[in-house]
Amino acid sequence: MRDLCIMEPFNLTFFGVAAFFLLLLVGGSMFMRSKSERVKRMVIASAAVVTLAGFIAYKYFLSIDTEYDVLTASTGGFNWWGELPLQLCNINMLLIPVAVLFDLQMLMSFCFFVGSICASLAIIMPGTGFDHYSIFLPRMLGYFGTHYMIVIMALAIVTFGLYRPQFRDMPKTCVVILVISFCTFLINVLLRITGLYSEANYFYSIDPIGNPLLELFHNLIPVPFLYLLPSLLILVPYMTLITLGFWVYDRKKNVLSDVPQAGVSSGLSK
Repeated sequence: MRDLCIMEPFNLTFFGVAAFFLLLLVGGSMFMRSKSERVKRMVIASAAVVTLAGFIAYKYFLSIDTEYDVLTASTGGFNWWGELPLQLCNINMLLIPVAVLFDLQMLMSFCFFVGSICASLAIIMPGTGFDHYSIFLPRMLGYFGTHYMIVIMALAIVTFGLYRPQFRDMPKTCVVILVISFCTFLINVLLRITGLYSEANYFYSIDPIGNPLLELFHNLIPVPFLYLLPSLLILVPYMTLITLGFWVYDRKKNVLSDVPQAGVSSGLSK
C-alpha cells in the first residue's frame, strides 16, 4: 500500500494524480460553458487566490521540514528569500488573476503558453526532495498541488473561452517573456547584492545549475540572463505548433458551418 503512495514521474500514482486534475479541468470547462464571461474570469481568479494561499501554507510546512533541509543542505537549505513565487511557473499564480480580470490578451497568452509548459516540466522533472516520496507528505502535496493547479488554470484561460491563441499575439508574448525575465533577473541581482539571498537564481537567469539544455546555452553565451535568450528558439516553435492547431481547427469548423448555409441558399433559389 505504501508503494502506491510513492510519487515519481510516470508511475501509477503520477498518472492517478494527473487524471484527477485533468478531470477537474474537463468537468470545470463543461460546467462553465453556459456561464457569463464575468463568472468565468472570477472563477479562474478565485482559483489563483486559493492556489496562492496553498502555496504559502506549503512553504510554511517546507520551512519546518527537517528532511528537506538535510536534502538541500548543499545549496544552503531552506531560505524564505529563495522560496518566493518568482520561478517561471509560480509567477503565474500572480499573473493569471490580473490577466483574466483585466482582459489582458498578451498576459493571458503568456500565462497559457509559459504557465502550462513550465509547470508541466516541473511536474515531470521535480527538484530535490520531491521525487520518490509519498504524495501525502506536506511538501509533496504542496509542490504537486501548486504546479497542477497552475497547469489547469493556464489551460482554463483557453478552455473557458477567455483567450484564443493567434499568430499575431506571438511577437507580443515574446516581448512579455523578455520583460518579465529581465525584471526577475534584476530581483536576483538585488537579492545577491543586499546579501538577503546570495543564491538567488529565479528563472535560472544567473546560473543554469546543472540543467543540460541551459548549460549548453551558457557555454555558447556565458553571460547571466543573456544566455537564456536561445530558449526562445524552443518556445517559439512550441507556440507556433499550438497556435497552428487552433488555426486549423477553426478553419475546418468554419468550413463545416458554411456547408448547411450553402444548401439552404441553393434550396431557396429554386
